[in-house]
Amino acid sequence: MTTIRRFSCNDLLRFASVNLDHLTETFNMSFYMTYMARWPDYFHVAEAPGGHIMGYIMGKVEGQGESWHGHVTAVTVAPEYRRQQLAKKLMNLLEDVSDKIDKAYFVDLFVRASNTPAIKMYEKLEYVIYRRVLRYYSGEEDGLDMRKALSRDVEKKSIIPLKRPVTPDELEYD
Repeated sequence: MTTIRRFSCNDLLRFASVNLDHLTETFNMSFYMTYMARWPDYFHVAEAPGGHIMGYIMGKVEGQGESWHGHVTAVTVAPEYRRQQLAKKLMNLLEDVSDKIDKAYFVDLFVRASNTPAIKMYEKLEYVIYRRVLRYYSGEEDGLDMRKALSRDVEKKSIIPLKRPVTPDELEYD
């Protein structure tokens, strides 16, 4: 049986195998620790019996006004645990926190334009491509900014796609 719980400092020493996927960004320890301290409700791990880490999600809440939103910084599942709906469960958890606790308008995430399996999964979870970000990844590969409107965005304004691509310097960061 899978246990989903908050990510802990000890998990930083145990989750390297999940990050071996070439499409998963790996950050420095202080980055992960900042997320644990500032947005603990947005940082969870899926754990198998015996304590093996199956996957995790980390995110935050940011923005102002109608741009107040939950953001998925990373979601990944170890290859041996894929196709069990773990990513969906982790995404639903982040969406619920964004919607019910933080009253956000939408959830967004960035994904490599070449990562077709992830894009298809996000589309099944009702995310839409809001905009293309040119050379978002390492100044080489385009990223897609995908969004899902939450209950506060009654008119679904947050997911109306932009008509043109943007560059990373046009992105708003909080």
